[in-house]
Amino acid sequence: MNNPLWDAATLILPLVLAIVCHEVAHGWVARMLGDTTAAEHGRLTLNPIAHIDPFGTVILPGMLALAHLPVFGWARPVPIDARRLPNPRRDMMVVGAAGPLSNLVLATFTALAIGAMAGVQPGRPADFSFFAWCLDNLRNFLEINVFLALFNLLPIPPFDGSHIVEGVLPLPLAVRYGRLRRWALPAVLILIVILPQLFPQIDLVSAWVGPPFEWLMRHYGALAGWSAGLFRG
Repeated sequence: MNNPLWDAATLILPLVLAIVCHEVAHGWVARMLGDTTAAEHGRLTLNPIAHIDPFGTVILPGMLALAHLPVFGWARPVPIDARRLPNPRRDMMVVGAAGPLSNLVLATFTALAIGAMAGVQPGRPADFSFFAWCLDNLRNFLEINVFLALFNLLPIPPFDGSHIVEGVLPLPLAVRYGRLRRWALPAVLILIVILPQLFPQIDLVSAWVGPPFEWLMRHYGALAGWSAGLFRG
């Protein structure tokens, strides 16, 4: 279906929910490990208003979309105080991995739900029906969660993958690597937006995210098929 209103109605909700759950997962795991900073700042909530970053969530994605460039953005990072963690280097790796892991868990349940809906009502649902709206939201939610998990595992500050890299590097190298965070925004814009436009053969997202994304989507598709079989009469 080529309908901008339908596209927005089936994309905005899963996009916001996936991003919010990703951020809350960081805060919940940090709290479990001893850092209550996120809870003290009221960030352990699924209310999207608490997590919206005006530039990263609205302005930048809108500008990139209007310019027909790769679209990415971010929510306000959940505050984490590594000094309150018992083992800061190890625990920051765990906290960093919590966001992508939460997205993959959500994707798993979403694939099961898609299969259940397909089993209950096989065949294509009527265009613009409530059933079709639910199914398209779930499909988008599945793809967004898988992409968000993999994209955030890129070893580039400030993505979650950088916390994992920082935790496994020897301490002197980790300190130098951590200093790259001050250049995070321009580095991301250059590596992910500008460089692929100038040199299409250098596309980090396609090269690093594309293959594992397709591999995971095949397996989630198989999981959805299995789920559909359980609900068929």
